[in-house]
Amino acid sequence: MQMLYQSDTFVVVQVELPAEAGAPARGGYEIVDKLARTDIWIEGAVAESFRRGVEALAERDPGPEAFDDFIAGYARLAQQPLSLH
Repeated sequence: MQMLYQSDTFVVVQVELPAEAGAPARGGYEIVDKLARTDIWIEGAVAESFRRGVEALAERDPGPEAFDDFIAGYARLAQQPLSLH
């Protein structure tokens, strides 16, 4: 587990889970929204998209507000209401 980002609003942790019982290793990101008191776990294609977006943003060397705005887009996924069809 490695903390990648922390601000007044968000914490982003990268987690790598080892292979076990024949299952492959996996990993992803946990995003904690401190203000909303929610968290979300992303892995797979969503985590890859998140990683690419953060890397692209870092290349432009923006301020912390830009990172918070980007992370907020993913953090909102944890706040979507569940609907059954």
